[in-house]
Amino acid sequence: MMGTSEPRNYLLLIQNSAEVRATGGIPGALAVLHVEQGKIQLTTQDSASNMGAFEPAVEVDAAQEAIYTNRLSSYMQNVNMTPDFPTAATTARAMWQLRHPGDVIDGVIALDPSALALVLEATGPVDVGSAIPKGVDVGGLPTKLTSENLVKALLSDVYTNIEEPALQDAYFAEVAKKVFAEVSSGKTSGEKLVTALGKGVEENRIKIWSARVDEQKLLGSQRIGGAISGISVAPAAFGVYFNDGTGAKMDYYVKRTVQLVRQCSAGGYGQYTARITLTNTAPADAATSLPKYVTGDGVYGVTRGHVATNVVAYGPAQARTQAARVNGKSTPVGSFSHDERPVGVIRVDLAPGQTTTVELDFAKVVQSSPAHLDVTPTVQDSADVILPAEAATNCTTPAQ
Repeated sequence: MMGTSEPRNYLLLIQNSAEVRATGGIPGALAVLHVEQGKIQLTTQDSASNMGAFEPAVEVDAAQEAIYTNRLSSYMQNVNMTPDFPTAATTARAMWQLRHPGDVIDGVIALDPSALALVLEATGPVDVGSAIPKGVDVGGLPTKLTSENLVKALLSDVYTNIEEPALQDAYFAEVAKKVFAEVSSGKTSGEKLVTALGKGVEENRIKIWSARVDEQKLLGSQRIGGAISGISVAPAAFGVYFNDGTGAKMDYYVKRTVQLVRQCSAGGYGQYTARITLTNTAPADAATSLPKYVTGDGVYGVTRGHVATNVVAYGPAQARTQAARVNGKSTPVGSFSHDERPVGVIRVDLAPGQTTTVELDFAKVVQSSPAHLDVTPTVQDSADVILPAEAATNCTTPAQ
């Protein structure tokens, strides 16, 4: 894959966690990595917004289109509304090649700012002063990025200091170029770099798909492949994923916890509850104190300063979505199926300072192996998001 036998081109999706998507964040900044004989060069760059709508939409299987609508296959910004990275990757590849005729993409790589911050732990600080557009008052925007300030700079400071979306995209593109120039310079310890990237994979922040069947077979068997079904997925697999419904960059302010609770068995089957708590930590005056580009300015029907989120929960294959509650009260839930896994969807709207708890119950769980929980990586440290699993203690019959 590093181009030892022939050159390779990989489409790089830099996911912006300030506008959350199931695999991490909106793939706003795009680039092609050209790899030859182990050497990496960042070549063509583009932005998702610049690509516009795809009409007709790129073909995606009907089950996923039913869950995520045709936005999944109509806009580059939405290719990763599905948590299934092979689907997101093949859709992104098709879109790129349509907009860039003649380009042959051999694979797709996705990572987020938190993964880039891990890379900077290995490389050290990167000077990005030249990335700031001419004539722009940089204010608090740092000219040197470190592992400590990169996430805040890319997901918050840039919107405060650069109002024009096109200039924001230019800044993101230049930052990506600078970081990858540092990585490809060969000055960084290979051991430190692999350790940093390994941590990014562990935290679900780095994913790879290959167009080569033999390579994808291997990637698909590993966590880095990001599939929601197949041999890389635990038998008793649960997943909680988030898709922004605000149409803006408010997810920087959302704090989340996710916990899996094993309930008493019923009829010989296991039962579980996915408990998700979301808090909007934006300032009380977010509607006026935050830039319109961050709040969305109500364009998509969400009150300025509020955060709308589509919470998507997956259960194990053959299980059933049973019921849902918001703050303890029963609520309707969108019920779907994806690769024989039950999927429940609930929309949440949070005002500044508001906390909401969503619970989705899964019944008829046939798997007896230990449950595994997969969660969208966000701005937060994964250890702060995924809480230890719990089990009900008042069961009258032994749990299976």
